[in-house]
Amino acid sequence: MIKTIFITGATAGFGEAGARLFAKQDARLVLSGRRTEKLEELQAELGGEESIHIITLDVRRRGHVEAAVRELPDRFKDVDVLINNAGLALGLGPAHEADLDDWETMIDTNIKGMIYCTRNLLPGMKSRNMGHVINLGSIAGDWPYPGGNVYGATKAFVKQFSRNLRADLFGTGIRVTNIEPGLSETEFSIVRLKGDREKAGEIYKGLDPLRPQDIAEIISWTVNLPAHVNINRVEVMPTCQSWGPLAVHRETQGS
Repeated sequence: MIKTIFITGATAGFGEAGARLFAKQDARLVLSGRRTEKLEELQAELGGEESIHIITLDVRRRGHVEAAVRELPDRFKDVDVLINNAGLALGLGPAHEADLDDWETMIDTNIKGMIYCTRNLLPGMKSRNMGHVINLGSIAGDWPYPGGNVYGATKAFVKQFSRNLRADLFGTGIRVTNIEPGLSETEFSIVRLKGDREKAGEIYKGLDPLRPQDIAEIISWTVNLPAHVNINRVEVMPTCQSWGPLAVHRETQGS
């Protein structure tokens, strides 16, 4: 069966890698993102207009998401899989120094963008009693770290939203999966550090992090399992990453 797969944030990272992998599986793809030129390049490279529909889309804009779903060509209307990949982190400063604009952008993209896309595509899945919603979370939704503040909170939302979707869809044929990557080498750190490629590169120096293709393979695995199998959640880290001891602050003697 040829699946129709809708991927947000398809112009880079996990989204682009997923698009390339699913194109090899002869899926129909709806690729959305903010970089029109990149979308056009992917469409031309991966199969053309017959198998790939592109949408220049900022998922933060509710009306645009509604229009994008409403105006899907007939060939692409019955979306089997939604991959809510669009997301970002901005800044690494402590909460008392953080930029509120950065916080709002993360909330608008990571939370609102995800729920706008899900709410608009879910009714079609429900009417066909089949479908799969895949949300890209993060280990930051489980494990706090300094500077993670709102980014981690948005990914905790992704985790709980995914669980609640499963509860709401109990008794249907719709699957829900939350995939939570750890340290991954994508444009993520470049975006988080406001374009500072040198500083972003230092994060991965001497490490062997996850690659976009690794996460694309996991997504593909969950999608291609038999319909009666639902992977609720996948937490994945590179081998070089693990947990550390809990921090304990000692007061300076004599203070």
